[in-house]
Amino acid sequence: MTTNASVAKMPTLFIPHGGGPCFFMDWTVMGGPADAWDKLASWLRGLLSTLPQKPKGIVVISGHWEEEAFTASTVEKPGMIYDYTGFPPHTYQLSYPAPGAPGLAERVVALLKSAGLPAKTDNSRGFDHGIFVPFLLIDPEATIPVVPLSLKRDLDPEEHLAAGRALASLRDEGILIVGSGMSYHNMHGFRTPKALRPSATFDTWLTLAVGSDPEARWQSLTRWSEAPAGRESHPREEHLLPLMVAAGAGYEAKGSKPFGDHVMMADLSAFRFD
Repeated sequence: MTTNASVAKMPTLFIPHGGGPCFFMDWTVMGGPADAWDKLASWLRGLLSTLPQKPKGIVVISGHWEEEAFTASTVEKPGMIYDYTGFPPHTYQLSYPAPGAPGLAERVVALLKSAGLPAKTDNSRGFDHGIFVPFLLIDPEATIPVVPLSLKRDLDPEEHLAAGRALASLRDEGILIVGSGMSYHNMHGFRTPKALRPSATFDTWLTLAVGSDPEARWQSLTRWSEAPAGRESHPREEHLLPLMVAAGAGYEAKGSKPFGDHVMMADLSAFRFD
């Protein structure tokens, strides 16, 4: 894969992927309201139109896949992983038939290894709901190849920033790098007043951190757990770490918040680097 004048440089993104299969069901079953996820769904549907051109491929780092080393899937026709429970039966029939991209997966691993990071491929991993649920809205025609990339199980924020930086050159080749998680993810706080203050406090801090200059952003995100309401918002950080990969890949870029909403009594945000 080589860079040429016809290929536009891609931004990098961190997207909230919602709650389970939330966009494809009557949310009143889960306590409502019915329109809880409508704003996020609308934003996701319009996401491709905000890019400089259609991506040649997409690397997605999901908060629902952890391995001992960064791991990229080489599956050509990924299956669905229904890693949610308690939802209506039809949501276990959702299917996202986008192709994989084994060559891109191998390139991802080579770039990570060149940066001194542990990395490997996997020939069986399909699309978990952090991928297929939002991408059914983002690219409903499922024409863009998608490579799932895992988190590293130790969840070290600086190592995930470094992983993103190692992949930054892919942006010049028309590859979109997307972190799929949630900016607030305390399952004991959602839908209760306990989410109100911490989610708002942490969202304010996170927005300022993302919008700061590259080195300050790196340092802030490395120490995210020391941020106001950081641990209250993320008792375990697997849904925040995809942001670190996106931020690392967009190290020199300007960070912004293109979307924010208040859902299940919590502030949720998306971030972009370009």
